[in-house]
Amino acid sequence: MRGVDKRDLPTKVCAHCQRPFVWRKAWERDWENVKYCSDACKKKKPMGPGKPKR
Repeated sequence: MRGVDKRDLPTKVCAHCQRPFVWRKAWERDWENVKYCSDACKKKKPMGPGKPKR
């Protein structure tokens, strides 16, 4: 077996939807700067405190 188990990969919380997401190979060089789980969340305006989640 090769690679790393998914449960052993680092995780972060999305700045927009507040859901956890796991490290991806595409983010290998820029993991420190990744803030969003997807391009869809990146395109949406950030939610401020007190606003309901959609």
